[in-house]
Amino acid sequence: MTDTFSRDLDRIILKGVTARGFHGVFDHERQDGQEFRVDVVLGVMSISKAAKSDNLLHTVDYGAVAQAVVAVIEGPPVNLIERLAVTIAERCLDFDYVRA
Repeated sequence: MTDTFSRDLDRIILKGVTARGFHGVFDHERQDGQEFRVDVVLGVMSISKAAKSDNLLHTVDYGAVAQAVVAVIEGPPVNLIERLAVTIAERCLDFDYVRA
């Protein structure tokens, strides 16, 4: 696996963000839904300022990121997991300090 993060970025990893979604190409997936569990690796600007200040304003609020991931999972259904993954990634990139 190739590491796509710059050496200048720190990482924050969210594991096991879980929500029920109705994604898939089959009728039963859309009708019954299923639990989706998502791990997210955020490439963020240096966490050193936040570490020194102990202030959430100096880093990404990963609680808010987790809520955004849940909102995507619970949101409008898509056919493919690949599309769901890209939508989640795009939403994560909307947060300040997240670069990858």
